[in-house]
Amino acid sequence: MNATNRIAFNTGILYFRMFLTIGITLYTTRLVLSTLGDVDYGILNLIGGIILMLSFLNNAMATATQRFLSFFQGKKDILMQKKVFKNSLIIHFLIAVFLVILLEFIRIFIFSGVLNIPANRLNAAGIVYHFMSGTVFFTVLSVPFNGSLIAHENMLWVAIVNIFESLLKLGAALFLFQLEGDKLIYYSFLTALISIVTFLLYAVFCFSKYEECKINLPITIDKPMAKDLTSFAGWNLFGALCGLGKTQGLAILLNVFFGTLVNAAYGISNQVSGQLNFFSGTMLRAINPQIMKSEGDNDRERVIKLSLIASKFGFLLLAIFAIPCIFEMPAILNFWLKKTPAYAVPFCSLLLVAFMVNQMTVGLDSAAQATGKIKKYMLLVGSTKLLIIPTAYILLKFKFSIYHVFHCYIVLEGLGGLCRIYILKTLVGLSVKEYLNKVVFPLILPLTIIISLDYTIISLSDSKYRVLFLLPISFFAMAICVYFFGLVEYEKNIIHTLFSNITKKLRESKHGI
Repeated sequence: MNATNRIAFNTGILYFRMFLTIGITLYTTRLVLSTLGDVDYGILNLIGGIILMLSFLNNAMATATQRFLSFFQGKKDILMQKKVFKNSLIIHFLIAVFLVILLEFIRIFIFSGVLNIPANRLNAAGIVYHFMSGTVFFTVLSVPFNGSLIAHENMLWVAIVNIFESLLKLGAALFLFQLEGDKLIYYSFLTALISIVTFLLYAVFCFSKYEECKINLPITIDKPMAKDLTSFAGWNLFGALCGLGKTQGLAILLNVFFGTLVNAAYGISNQVSGQLNFFSGTMLRAINPQIMKSEGDNDRERVIKLSLIASKFGFLLLAIFAIPCIFEMPAILNFWLKKTPAYAVPFCSLLLVAFMVNQMTVGLDSAAQATGKIKKYMLLVGSTKLLIIPTAYILLKFKFSIYHVFHCYIVLEGLGGLCRIYILKTLVGLSVKEYLNKVVFPLILPLTIIISLDYTIISLSDSKYRVLFLLPISFFAMAICVYFFGLVEYEKNIIHTLFSNITKKLRESKHGI
């Protein structure tokens, strides 16, 4: 299977996974909110919010292992691949232990009057926090195995595990209805247990399948390799923690100023934004290994080409769903949750705008990772986005509206994107003119058409069933506009290949092949 076909096949596999898991996850969230209630759900998102955000942390850290494995796969060096995996496993075990100790140490301070939690739920919140620490340990320990699967572009097993994990979480949510006692504690325990099962599924498969994952005793550290991995993983961790700090730090600030009910709305908005962001994240996960391998093969031109494609498609795959959802957010949340928390509608809409701004340059992140020179990149981009915390504190302290905080969130995402472009110009020779011509300018006409179309439909119809026809009309109209006005011939060929592979698989399945 050539590189283009592999990208197309893996994208198809991951999209099947995504559509299935999004439906399961959204329904699971509805069940959990209904069972726990607004206050306990707000506590879950405040204290256990790191669990929900660990996917970002996990993916960012997995990039270290995946980058080096893909790089040496590009050079066809199996001995170096063995060194990479063995040292990565040791490093991530140490990181997992360190994070658990750090989290437990921080617990002493944040439960001493920092968090605004009802007194009768403090004990339950503390137990949730302990389960979160256990979840962190096994999630971080699974990183080298996840990185190995992505480096081998084995998205099928990744999809199987993710689907099974979603089903387990759905089962945990349904099980809550049968339990008596503190359901918040029970759900946190079940979430921690699921993280252990997920880790075992990744580990057993990789140990049995891939040569570089078969470790001989005694396990010793290769100091030069460990140094390279530690440096790369450390800066990746810094970037991931900036993202995590931005999200969870804002959750804590909202809690301090407004209480747990606002946390419930913020948690819902992160769920919606995160689920829709899977559309672009899925594509990026399929294309990342090819960017890394191209760098290992010293093909810098292909690295830039693929990173620009990832940026354009990353934005489009989010915007094609996000834009109509923004127009119909009240109806969508009412249908999903039945009882929508206050502030949830504007929070969801503003966060989706921020996510779309981020996606405009998301492929450049992969190009930076491929070079291995990420210190300056992580410092500048991560720190810029983390500025939302002091900015939000100042705004709220001086009695500005909570919406001003989210407006600044969007602006800082844009500044982070400009930082990406600046650094990639020095790292890989990215041309600003080329970025504008291949990413920004082709998007202007499709976006203008789709926003105008959605606004017109909203203005002309006030039917309570409007959402049922606005969403599909908007989706297909934007898909057509993007295909004819937003894509070049090479990008159209990728789409043709994807649909050709899907059609071929369906024909083979129909004929029993």
